[in-house]
Amino acid sequence: MSDRPAPVPFIEAFWFWLKLGCISFGGPAGQMAIMHTELVERRRWISEKRFLHALNYCMVLPGPEAQQLATYIGWLMHGTRGGLVAGALFVLPSLLLLVLLSWVYIAFGSMPVVAAVFYGIKPAVTALVLHAAHRIGSRALKNRWLWGIAAAAFVAIFALDAPFPAIVLAAALLGHWGGRRWPQVFVTGAGHAGGAQAHAPALIDDDTPAPPHARFTRQRLVRVLAVGIGLWLFAMAVLVALYGVQGTLTQMGWFFTKAALMTFGGAYAVLPYVFQGAVDDFGWLNAKQMIDGLALGETTPGPLIMVVAFVGFLGGWLQPMLGADALFWSGALAASVVTFFTFLPSFVFILVGGPFIETTHGQLKFTAPLTAITAAVVGVILNLALFFSYHVWWPQGFTGPFDAPSAVLTALAALALFRFKVGVVPLIAVCGLLGVVWRLFVV
Repeated sequence: MSDRPAPVPFIEAFWFWLKLGCISFGGPAGQMAIMHTELVERRRWISEKRFLHALNYCMVLPGPEAQQLATYIGWLMHGTRGGLVAGALFVLPSLLLLVLLSWVYIAFGSMPVVAAVFYGIKPAVTALVLHAAHRIGSRALKNRWLWGIAAAAFVAIFALDAPFPAIVLAAALLGHWGGRRWPQVFVTGAGHAGGAQAHAPALIDDDTPAPPHARFTRQRLVRVLAVGIGLWLFAMAVLVALYGVQGTLTQMGWFFTKAALMTFGGAYAVLPYVFQGAVDDFGWLNAKQMIDGLALGETTPGPLIMVVAFVGFLGGWLQPMLGADALFWSGALAASVVTFFTFLPSFVFILVGGPFIETTHGQLKFTAPLTAITAAVVGVILNLALFFSYHVWWPQGFTGPFDAPSAVLTALAALALFRFKVGVVPLIAVCGLLGVVWRLFVV
């Protein structure tokens, strides 16, 4: 067994986090697998036990757990600057790429070849959402009570059109109450990132004391909260001063702050809420464009919740706050504003809660509400899969013709995911190619 690794210079960590932001494909599971391989097994910057302990905390939080995990480990290694760099570099490459792809989409999306690519990709996205429901459900629904929560959430959003925040709140309260009355119902196990395999000594090992910056103090807690809330208030005040309370950017900032606090269970869970707000309430884009944006989000590195940058870009393009002659810059500004308000809470959660988590192990009263929320999320994602199926298979509504090729391609994509475990990027690429073949050479 080799010796413990030497301390990692900040600049070396910087380049690693930049590399991670450029290669973090595959959604949360793929991103956490990459981090586990690189940080635990290959570089040995952190031990298995400490990695899982950090991940369990990130799973409890609203927000993208993979990005928060990178922020947590960066903070543990190099303090606040390490956390900020790790979390920001996990997002920035995806933001820049999505701004570029969003511009290509809206400027050239009517071209036959581009339209054909999206024709093939959308059935794949439908299958991906269905697969996400199955993946989360197989992990979360360990007994009939949790199945019942999932079913109730599905009925609430499908039949009663209940708002997503209300479903999350109801599930959290049920988990809090049920965890006290029937604790065995809400014990589901960790189940993350590989088992308890032993590794060589790590830089941050099981018994490594928390560094000084990771120790809890009330002064530090107040300081971090003040800075985080102050940044939010300052940014919102600037938007109100420049564009007014009803301005597009101001409304985006407020809406995506709320969305950031509702992302329990990952990006798929909050997409229905984003749909309700961005499509139905504000009209920043339509349902077809939202599905296309999710397709772009699936093909880029970074957290899937970065689809909000696409929503922001289209909203800024279609409602240009910088003038009709600056459509691209209006879209890029809106995408940046949306990204800032979406991810600011994640940084605050890690920097505020990290010192506490370093001295406290998970307890049922801490995890039971998350267990119930995750169960409810399964029902919400299933509803989203049905929503996508409707728009992809009946693009003109139920009164229009049934698109049989899209339905067949959805079934093939689902078979590739469930049976052959095909990766997201190859699946999207092949389906896009099939869409081009069908629309340009067969029809």
